[in-house]
Amino acid sequence: MFTDTAKVSLKAGNGGNGAVSFRREIYIPKGGPDGGDGGKGGDIVFKADKDTNTLIDFRYTPILTAEDGKNGSGTRSAGRSGKDLIVEVPIGTVVKRDGVVLADLTHDGQTAIIAKGGDGGFGNAHFKSSTRQAPIIAEVGEPGEEFEAELELKSVADVGLVGLPNAGKSTFLSVVSNAKPEIADYPFTTITPNLGVATIDEKDILIADIPGLIEGASEGKGLGHDFLRHVDRTAVLLHLVDVYNNDAGEAYKTIRNELEKYSDLKDRPEVVALTKCEGVDKDIIEMQTTSILAVNPNARVFTISSAAHTGLTELLRELKDEVVAASSNGGAFRSAAARELAPSAHGDGPDGRGPALDEDATPVISLSDKELKTTWKVEKDEDGKFIVTGEKIEKFARRTDLNNYASVNRLRDIMKKLGIRAELTSMGAEPDSIISIAGKEFTLVEDW
Repeated sequence: MFTDTAKVSLKAGNGGNGAVSFRREIYIPKGGPDGGDGGKGGDIVFKADKDTNTLIDFRYTPILTAEDGKNGSGTRSAGRSGKDLIVEVPIGTVVKRDGVVLADLTHDGQTAIIAKGGDGGFGNAHFKSSTRQAPIIAEVGEPGEEFEAELELKSVADVGLVGLPNAGKSTFLSVVSNAKPEIADYPFTTITPNLGVATIDEKDILIADIPGLIEGASEGKGLGHDFLRHVDRTAVLLHLVDVYNNDAGEAYKTIRNELEKYSDLKDRPEVVALTKCEGVDKDIIEMQTTSILAVNPNARVFTISSAAHTGLTELLRELKDEVVAASSNGGAFRSAAARELAPSAHGDGPDGRGPALDEDATPVISLSDKELKTTWKVEKDEDGKFIVTGEKIEKFARRTDLNNYASVNRLRDIMKKLGIRAELTSMGAEPDSIISIAGKEFTLVEDW
């Protein structure tokens, strides 16, 4: 069963807790702190796989969970990091969170971290200093990212076949490639995209047969958006028009209008072919060709018959040349076949997750005065609670053990150095006011 959309719940691994421990050995009465750090939680990593062609598996396993990091222990023993969860998806999979694209996996083996595991907390050995010989501070591990992701599969091909239903797309693909699409003499025989590889002059072209479009497809009518997305990645469009249409120009114009309303397809290189031309009078072919040129004077119109195997070689050569041109121009639609025709450097792109957080989460704050004023914000809600936000302070808060008095005081000290305490005071915070940072809540105390 072909499935090209899915929703999955992701839960990256939590970081392990740091340990509070002191070295206790005979003849070493004051061995000092030796609590180890917690291990990092496992990431959820998506990997494009050429042998996977559908998202159906996610309908049955919609929850993906990575392993938690292990807690630290004495003798400075760090906890083991959680194993990353590697999730194989088809080439062409787009991963979104609340409509925002996190990753676009367009070639085999490409990977992207979709949900980041939480960092492990520091053990008390990390906090020893000349003035703090026996710290009882240890951090808790950060929670891993947890959210619902939307998966969308867009076929990655060199050539996309478009046209009205029953224009002969599936027959063409079955004749020029190794694909075996369903073929019948009625509209909408094809209800899922089919891929096939056509070989011309010892070069391969990957062709996608897109289900027939109708007027209003760009607004979702008929198969609409469900399959227009599969045209979006193709380097070249092959627009097939049935020569037996009452007006080939109108049929051509109908699909062109829908493509122009969807994405940037109007700018995609295009080749037009009149199909089913076996036994058709030259006058009729000329009339239909003229009708198409009246809509688009720049159209290159071929006449073919898939059943009689006529005109196919010339058409495939034209498509090959267009694919090479699109690939060499640095187009973003290159498939594996196109890269073979015109090799170019094509490394992994960014994974969409943004820069990593600062790993050195120590009490020492090294931000400049300008940064101190722009990396956090304080707001007061209608219940009188003070909400503090900011990447760095939230990271500290997530790793604070609210059950450990020394650990909470460390967070207060960091807030003071960042200037958050002064801002809270100016906003009217009292000793018993509730402060909330990254879901951690505590009150101000008089000894501040």
